[in-house]
Amino acid sequence: MTTRLEHNEADTRFEIYIDDTLAGYADYAEREDPKVRDFHHTMTFPEFRGRGVAAQVVEYALADSRKAGYSIIPTCWYVEKYVTEHREYADLVA
Repeated sequence: MTTRLEHNEADTRFEIYIDDTLAGYADYAEREDPKVRDFHHTMTFPEFRGRGVAAQVVEYALADSRKAGYSIIPTCWYVEKYVTEHREYADLVA
C-alpha cells in the first residue's frame, strides 16, 4: 500500500492518496495579507476511515502552511482537535 500527499493549489486543498485513489482531503481558503489559511473542512472517504488518513493529511497541511509562512484558522473541528492534541502546531493559530 502506497500513500501520497499532495497540495492541490488549484482546488485549495491538501489531498491524500492511498494506492493512487483519493482517500481524503483538507480544504481551505487563503489570504495573502496577512498570510492565513482557514481550514474549513476535512474529509476522509468512508472506505478509508479508521486508518489515520485525516491525521496524515492535516499534519501535512500544517507543516506546509508553516513552511510557506502561513498562520491558520482551524474552522474545521478536526483541525482544531488536531492542533489541540499536537501542541507543536499551536503557534500557527492566528
